[in-house]
Amino acid sequence: MDRLRQRADFLAVANGARISSAAFVVQSRYRNDDGPIRVGFTVTKKNGTATERNRIRRRLRELVRRLDDITMRPQSDYVLVGRRAALNRDFATMLDDLRSALHRLNRQPSKERDASRKPN
Repeated sequence: MDRLRQRADFLAVANGARISSAAFVVQSRYRNDDGPIRVGFTVTKKNGTATERNRIRRRLRELVRRLDDITMRPQSDYVLVGRRAALNRDFATMLDDLRSALHRLNRQPSKERDASRKPN
């Protein structure tokens, strides 16, 4: 898994599907290439001080590390947008929330995938 680092990539994922949870929002976007799964993390300033935002970001990164690769769809980008509740929420509950959100995203039909399958 690679990391998203460029603003343009984050903006492209923001236009894709999203699932909300108490501690975070998961955004997803399917790409038409053979690249690896990429994941980005963001936490806005309204979520607290820099120390709190960094702690939220570290918890989100650890959630993704503990996932098995089967849970995430190949050729996709994901962005986890942290919320303040991620500071106090039980880690096991957050992991279950992330698995559930990814499962729901994988069941949703992707506009880009459907468009690429239609004959011209």
